[in-house]
Parts: sequence; structure tokens; C-alpha cells
Amino acid sequence: MHWFYYTGRFLIRVLLFLLTRWEVRGAENVPAEGPLLVVANHLSLADPPVLGASIGREVVFMAKEELFRNAFIRFFLKNFGAFPVNRSRLTRAAMENATQYLERGLVIAMFPEGKRSKRRCLGEAYPGSAMIAWRCQAPILPVGISGTERIHGLRWLLSRPKVVVNIGKPFRLPHTNGKVSKEELCQCTEAIMTHIAELLPAGYRGVYGGKNES
Repeated sequence: MHWFYYTGRFLIRVLLFLLTRWEVRGAENVPAEGPLLVVANHLSLADPPVLGASIGREVVFMAKEELFRNAFIRFFLKNFGAFPVNRSRLTRAAMENATQYLERGLVIAMFPEGKRSKRRCLGEAYPGSAMIAWRCQAPILPVGISGTERIHGLRWLLSRPKVVVNIGKPFRLPHTNGKVSKEELCQCTEAIMTHIAELLPAGYRGVYGGKNES
């Protein structure tokens, strides 16, 4: 990683400590080494830095390709180790990038919904995360983020919003022989999102809420 990454992560942790009531739960669930695919819900532009500061390992983010069109933003993204991905479909280049990072034993983070939730609750996810996990047979680390939706404008600087990063236990998708079917991919995506929903307050679970409530 570029020195910019480590400096930025340190500053983000300081800001989170000073400006929010930041709490990380389940930090012991993060494997100390080895490949890992981190999946989380998406509420705010603050989610990537908050997630990266909370995991405790170097994290490479999959970011929507539109962000890389701006030279200024592209500079920061690349120095933070991010690479572009199409939100609606997983391209060969994105898959190859993900595979290379995971084969090197690194951590990749992505937001399966592909966009921020305007209503804070989970929406239908794209199958990209399931495809990567299935193709690379990588362990998946689910994370539920709450409170970052309050980090916008300037008023939040005075309120110190409660931000919780709830880290679940790693799991793996069932191994399949040969090519995965569309139905199997949908089931795997559902499993990933259900794990994330279980780590969120009921009001954040959205379309996956019924699967976690008795």
C-alpha cells in the first residue's frame, strides 16, 4: 500500500474518535491473515473510510467505475488501493483484479447493493459479491454499519453521531462443481445479504428483514 493509505487511515481514526461515537463490535472475528471478502451495507460516502478504519487489516475497495473518471478523485482512490467495478455487472477485468488480490492473501471490501441506500435500509443486492466469493472460494466477512447516514452536511460535527460497525463471523458459500447456475447465484447473494442483515438493527434490514425476525 502507498504511504498515503496508512496516513489517511490514521487520520480517519482520529476524526472518528473526536467527531463521532465510534464503536467497533466483533473485531475478534477478523482473521489475522489470509484472503477475505468483506461485504457491508452502504449508507453514506463515509462508509468506505469508516469500514477501512474498523477492519484492522489493509483493505482494498471495489469502487464504482464512475468515480475514476474524475482525475482528482481517481488519485485518492488509487492511493487508497481501490479499483473500479461496474455496479450492474461484474466485468472480466474486475474479476481478475479481485482474484489477484485474494490469491495474494489480501482483503477486498465491497458493497453488494452497489449504491447508497436513501432510506438507510437494505435494498436488493447485485450478484457480484457472490460471484467473486464462489469463483475464488474466499471466506466472506459480513459487516453491518449503522449511523453513518447521519454524517452529512456540517451539523453532524456538533452532534457526535453514534456510528456502529458490527463485524460478524466469516463464512463460506457452498462449494459447487462446475459452473454456478443463475438460481444458485441468487441463493448465494441472498445468503450474503442475510448475514449482513443479522448484524443490523431491525430498522436497517429492509427487504432482508423478514429473514431475521422471529
